[in-house]
Amino acid sequence: MPPKVKFQKEDIINAAMNIAGKRGIEAVTAREVAGELNVSTRPIFTWFDTIEQLKNEVHNMAMLKYKDYIEKGLAGPVPFLGVGQQYIRFAKEEPELYRLLFLTKANETSGGAMEALRFSQELVRDSIMNIYNMDAYTADRYFQNLWLVAFSFATLIVTDDCPYTDKEISAIFTEMSLAICKAYKEIPRLSKGEFDRDRIFNELVKM
Repeated sequence: MPPKVKFQKEDIINAAMNIAGKRGIEAVTAREVAGELNVSTRPIFTWFDTIEQLKNEVHNMAMLKYKDYIEKGLAGPVPFLGVGQQYIRFAKEEPELYRLLFLTKANETSGGAMEALRFSQELVRDSIMNIYNMDAYTADRYFQNLWLVAFSFATLIVTDDCPYTDKEISAIFTEMSLAICKAYKEIPRLSKGEFDRDRIFNELVKM
């Protein structure tokens, strides 16, 4: 009878997730995971053919953790603002997982920042459509633009180079949100790029 495997698949994934959260996904090796569990590397390869398969599971778990943050934002009194705040919070509290999801180049097992953008977009689309009275296309464009603002702040945070306070970040985010929403409401077909750019800018600079 073969020896009973002491550690289950979930134990190994959790150990790898713990390593990735502290030291980054590159620190997830068979040796490091085995050390975390205080075993040989054999149980790891009982469940996984390669370490890349394990890293893929870590990526999936990190995405679920990120989803928890976003869903907390959606449950707030102003859902879209809450999402932005939770996005920044995720970057602050889980910088290595943020790097994994948003600052890692797409490969065979993960889609990088654009995959995470689309994942986030799916979660918030209905909320934006209902609150701001937008169709799905405009809501996606609105989210994309605001996500780029949030992405900039979060990247400054995880690289330890953010000079802005939480209050300043919130104020800038609010200004951008209001400006984009107002523009989409007042300039027909702006979200589709079908507008007279020169005329609009000429009118604005005269004000």
